[in-house]
Amino acid sequence: MSEIAVPASRRRLSSRLGRLAAWGLMMGVLAACASRPMGAPGDPAFLRGLVDGLLAPISFVISLFSEEVRMYAFPNVGRWYDFGFLIGISCWGGGAAASK
Repeated sequence: MSEIAVPASRRRLSSRLGRLAAWGLMMGVLAACASRPMGAPGDPAFLRGLVDGLLAPISFVISLFSEEVRMYAFPNVGRWYDFGFLIGISCWGGGAAASK
């Protein structure tokens, strides 16, 4: 029986894909181990997320020079805060509807 020779470029690609898959799997396992405390009833929610989103570019610049200013409140109540933050930050770029 004769074996078919595999070109070196194909072996390198296979090796790179294997390393990339292993790296991705490792990052996925590490991310699955991360925990985030859920917010209490008094923690920031939708309206605070909206305001933080509107002020995010300004807060980002200030946070470069100050350890006390953050552009994202933590802990917060979760998805409602995230939704408000997303709406607030999208106001800066006009959202998906911005066109000529």
